[in-house]
Amino acid sequence: MFAQVLCSEFLKLRRSKVPLFTLAGLSLGPLGISLFMWIIREPGRAKQLGLLGTKAQLSGLEATWPAFASMLPLIVGIGGMLLLSFIVAYLFGREYEDGTAKNMLGLPVPRAWFVYAKLAVALVWWIALVAFVLAESALVGLALGLPGFSAQILATAIGGSLLAAGISYLLAPVIALVTIWGRGTMAPLGFALGMMALGNLLGHTGWSAWFPWSIVPSLIGMVSSPAVLPVGSYVVVALTFGAGVAGSVWLIRTADNTQ
Repeated sequence: MFAQVLCSEFLKLRRSKVPLFTLAGLSLGPLGISLFMWIIREPGRAKQLGLLGTKAQLSGLEATWPAFASMLPLIVGIGGMLLLSFIVAYLFGREYEDGTAKNMLGLPVPRAWFVYAKLAVALVWWIALVAFVLAESALVGLALGLPGFSAQILATAIGGSLLAAGISYLLAPVIALVTIWGRGTMAPLGFALGMMALGNLLGHTGWSAWFPWSIVPSLIGMVSSPAVLPVGSYVVVALTFGAGVAGSVWLIRTADNTQ
């Protein structure tokens, strides 16, 4: 029966354009980096681009593979925290906004299965996006002909990106909880933006390793130099994941939809 619930969740995406929009949004990241690298490598043409060219030249970066690769975890990490919030809010919130929550909650199956199925769909969706963007990044970097390429640099960048992507996903069930509680997509999106702002603030303090939404920015060097996470950080995100799943299951089990 769970397999049928899972299949039904995938079938709901058949005619949805949202997966394509998320793919287009995340795939702009490597293209943006490649444009930045091109501007740095072509300072004469960069002057014709005005402020963009000035920013690129003053960034201190070089148009090399190490510089290009160092920005990939940033795309997947920060982009992932935002995009996953949108994906989870869409998967859970559309039931309320489309008026189908009453049908879902009235089916003779355990309600918890809908939480597990939607989170599984979000995971598959996210894996597909990350795989595509990492492949795109490798192709774009090779097409630019950036110097300093090595398999080790690329492998390190991919490994860091996958770690950031995994941690970002572990925060997703909390977004699901807020979506079920708010019965729509606005509350979880506002919550996600608020947590990211708070995470950026706390990232400049000694608490960054213990606040879930500061861990990814700290890992990828957004708020400080790239850090090696302590074991406690992994425990924090694991507990956050468990609490998000448990809270979502409890809310949906006790929900009384009046649509």
